[in-house]
Amino acid sequence: MTQYAWTVIGAGPAGIAAVGRLLDRGIAAEEIAWIDPEFSVGDFGTKWCAVPSNTKVELFLDYLTASPSFRFGEASQFDINNIDPQQTCPLGVVAEPLEWISKHLGERVRTFRTTATELSLRNRQWAVQTEHDPVTSKNVVLAIGSVPKTLPYSNLEEVSVEAALDPCKLAQLPLEGATVAVFGSSHSTMIALPNLLESPAKKVINFYRSPLKYAVHLDGWTLHDDTGLKGQAARWARENIDGTYPERLERCWVGDPEFDVRLQECDHVVYTVGFERRQLRVTPGWGTLEHNAANGILAAGLFGIGIAFPEYKIDPMGCGQYRVGMQKFMQRLDDVLPLWLQYSA
Repeated sequence: MTQYAWTVIGAGPAGIAAVGRLLDRGIAAEEIAWIDPEFSVGDFGTKWCAVPSNTKVELFLDYLTASPSFRFGEASQFDINNIDPQQTCPLGVVAEPLEWISKHLGERVRTFRTTATELSLRNRQWAVQTEHDPVTSKNVVLAIGSVPKTLPYSNLEEVSVEAALDPCKLAQLPLEGATVAVFGSSHSTMIALPNLLESPAKKVINFYRSPLKYAVHLDGWTLHDDTGLKGQAARWARENIDGTYPERLERCWVGDPEFDVRLQECDHVVYTVGFERRQLRVTPGWGTLEHNAANGILAAGLFGIGIAFPEYKIDPMGCGQYRVGMQKFMQRLDDVLPLWLQYSA
């Protein structure tokens, strides 16, 4: 069995960044194993391409050009190169260059097109069980991504977040005459609501917990950077939620005495209430491991990056939030990788 110095599990934006930065740090390509079932830019590239981003193009370009190992300058022109850097874009525009980078990184390191299922530590080596052959590695980086959260309203027919955020997929669902509940007040909510209002649904009821938050760009930092609405979602929310409700849209606070009655009006539901970590099977000896949000360490030689293992940071006004985004994943690696290189099993 071949042993590796580093194994990266996951090939979404965080996994791509991890492979690139390990190569940038001088780790030999043949000492890096990369595990993913598809190598199609993770959920980012397979589920969310139709979603309008809340990130300016210039920040995506910062990510794409940050790692010399990406060799982005050698690529042909992509659509993202022709968009105003101060504007936002659909995530599919970003997935295109990410797929190119992933392909070229995969030609250098050892790739395993399979799913990692379990981790165990033996003789100061991590054994990564997969659907095929096991992989043994001194260090492992988990970039396993997250899945949408749900709520326990089993009497309603669920419309997946993936469908609600993609007008083409939504158009294929039989929603004529339906009353659709949408839980949440996130960026995804403010994309799903107008999409549903373009559908033949009879009524859309948005159930929410608190007032909307908007990101505010200040001198060198952004208030509510990871929790506030931005871009197209913010514009729609200001006009249609904090402004005048469109026809067929109603809203209900979940603490309202009428909540149960209003929910009974609904026959379909969309949950835009955030994401939770995609889980590997239980790690023998430890159960489910939690990462240190300050440095990404889960155990000696085991590290987490990306939306599943976000950094927690306090902003200049003393508010804490989890940092999620491609450029933030790259910045995170720049901060913690020197420590990871020394914190082996």
